[in-house]
Amino acid sequence: MKPNPIRVLSVIPPMTQLNTPYPSTAYLTGFLRSRGVAAVQEDLALKLVLSLFTAQGLEEVKSRALLLPEAERSATVNFFLDFFARYVHTIEPTIAFLQGKDSTLSHRIAGRGFLPEGPRFAALDAYDDSESGDPLSWAFGALGQQDRARHLATLYLNDLADVLRDAVDSRFEFVRYGESLAGSQATFEPLAQALAAPLTLMDEKLKALTLEAIEKHQPTLVLLSVPFPGAVYAAFRIAQCLKKYHPNIQIALGGGFVNTELRELTEPRVFDYVDFVTLDSGERPLLALLEHLEGKRSASRLVRTFIRKSADEPVSADASKNTQRVQLINWSEPDVPFEEVGTATWDGLPLQDYLSLLDMLNPMHRLWSDGRWNKLTVAHGCYWKKCSFCDVSLDYISRYETASASLLVDRIEQIVKETGQTGFHFVDEAAPPKALKALAEELIRRNVHISWWGNIRFEKTFTPELAELLAESGCIAMSGGLEVASDRLLKLMKKGVTVEQVAQVTKGFSEAGILV
Repeated sequence: MKPNPIRVLSVIPPMTQLNTPYPSTAYLTGFLRSRGVAAVQEDLALKLVLSLFTAQGLEEVKSRALLLPEAERSATVNFFLDFFARYVHTIEPTIAFLQGKDSTLSHRIAGRGFLPEGPRFAALDAYDDSESGDPLSWAFGALGQQDRARHLATLYLNDLADVLRDAVDSRFEFVRYGESLAGSQATFEPLAQALAAPLTLMDEKLKALTLEAIEKHQPTLVLLSVPFPGAVYAAFRIAQCLKKYHPNIQIALGGGFVNTELRELTEPRVFDYVDFVTLDSGERPLLALLEHLEGKRSASRLVRTFIRKSADEPVSADASKNTQRVQLINWSEPDVPFEEVGTATWDGLPLQDYLSLLDMLNPMHRLWSDGRWNKLTVAHGCYWKKCSFCDVSLDYISRYETASASLLVDRIEQIVKETGQTGFHFVDEAAPPKALKALAEELIRRNVHISWWGNIRFEKTFTPELAELLAESGCIAMSGGLEVASDRLLKLMKKGVTVEQVAQVTKGFSEAGILV
């Protein structure tokens, strides 16, 4: 009897960004589909927030808050309870506004009479303008009503996030959910204890969303992509739920956090929750894993994949108890070339439901949370890979590969056609100037109109002429790291730039109309 084909579900666990999908599942889903694999994706980070920020969700939060003794309620929780009627009537319209579905609500929000203004709004006092009486006039003037309203609505959501932290789950934060359980922890014990504790309202919601996704997609393999410490706890809660209710589903854990923090994994308890832990670029390990699950490849031929040995397998006498049980299998096979990874796809993700937040008023910083950006890479790895503070041995830095400008623009056009969105964030560690130049020329030659920004190394190659070319192609901003404004220390760090060169590059970008 022929086995059923493998169906793969890639999951973004809480919490990541709320304004745009974290791109890892889009990359993996696009790659797997290009290889004929049935692959789908879900953003449970967004779905968890949206399930809480409804009238019904706030009613549940209120019930939990009322269980707290009055002496233990924070000022934020007390404000929420005092003004609950206003919160429950404004939450759904405000979410719709932040999703871009009701722009005219900006008039009421900006007028400061619609939203309840909790403790987070106290920050506006720092901008008090005694002449105009408008603390935000410096930022938005008379006509920046949409942005003003989104900033106020973001403060409103931040108040509610504080309520969730103080009354429902002390670990909750946007983006950094349960971060302390994974970041800089010497052992697995803190996370194990948290996972053994009774479910919070947040956990119950996540459990329901997980089971709903499984019922919808019926996967045989679930990929949990964990980019940050703040997504680890929820990823393990998802895995815990799957092991309890769907033990036949195989689970693989990967992502940026795994690639940097779990390279020396020895803790066998991790495999009470997941079956495989993969390192670095996921394409080749995934292909090997799929062949293994289909019975075409033995476990000894997996690629960059941790597994746990069964109790009856022989182990070496000189290994520790933990390392006897956990093994890294790294069959030598070439990685999938960057030009052959396929085009990322956002199919299946609710692009119309992401929240365009305005948290930081700095024009450059706002891009991280404001707007729905298609995330793409210009190249794989770092072309410089010399900085002394950087672990240049890691695959995502050391293996530098580029794609042709023509192929990159093909991918851009395909993504625009699929999503209807022309905004791109190139998420390279440091986008190479030569590749950006070629990309800009190809965009202009083919008359492809997009708005884009990226991450770079400030270096002399970014001349004023190149800045003008990039701006003409649609570049609106550039972010780059400058660890210290000291030539001596920059030299010691092998940064390859001087303070004066950074200033010249910044000036060139600014004169070209590019935010820095």
